[in-house]
Amino acid sequence: MTATVPVLTIDGPSGSGKGTISRAVAQQLGWHYLDSGALYRAVGVAAGWADLDLDDGGALVRCTFDTTIAFDESGDELRVLVNGHDATDELRTETAGAAASAIAAIPEVRAALKDRQRAFRVAPGLVADGRDMGTVIFPDAGWKVFLTASAEERADRRYKQLKNKGVSVTMDGLLREILARDARDANRAVAPLRPAEDAVRIDTTGQGIEAVVERVLALLPARNV
Repeated sequence: MTATVPVLTIDGPSGSGKGTISRAVAQQLGWHYLDSGALYRAVGVAAGWADLDLDDGGALVRCTFDTTIAFDESGDELRVLVNGHDATDELRTETAGAAASAIAAIPEVRAALKDRQRAFRVAPGLVADGRDMGTVIFPDAGWKVFLTASAEERADRRYKQLKNKGVSVTMDGLLREILARDARDANRAVAPLRPAEDAVRIDTTGQGIEAVVERVLALLPARNV
């Protein structure tokens, strides 16, 4: 039955805008939204709370199975509950992002989270954003998008986002982190970051959110599929 539920996947590197665009598109369609990156960040945060070594694959796999993750979409922004605690703000830190990238390279962790991600596929439809949504998790998705943007633009977006939150960062540091994460994600052995063969590529450099959302919605034959 779930295979008949329509899915739109939106993949791309860090800072490409996939989270913002995906949630906006999901709201327009009235579909559910999956932030797959939040699952990996949640495991990373839980691992940090438990003071686990990110090089200890066995401990991280056990942490993945033991961690409860829930999404609260009732407010203006998506809130993420990790083991019953609202960890939304902590998930957005650079530390959580680095942990997520390291954890995502562990095949057993990816396998453990695969079923959790697929469970989000419920009627009336799902917009799933991540790095392997169209290639691994939902290869049969009816619509696939791969968002890109220059590394400099992605660093600038992240810089403004963190500055607005009062976080002290530098553009040079963020650019180095983004380039390093791009390399890790693209070169990992399991589910490397790459566009699905049938994905539509959209470069968001210099484009506003509304324009990109409309481009994505235009790919669907009707907004009430």
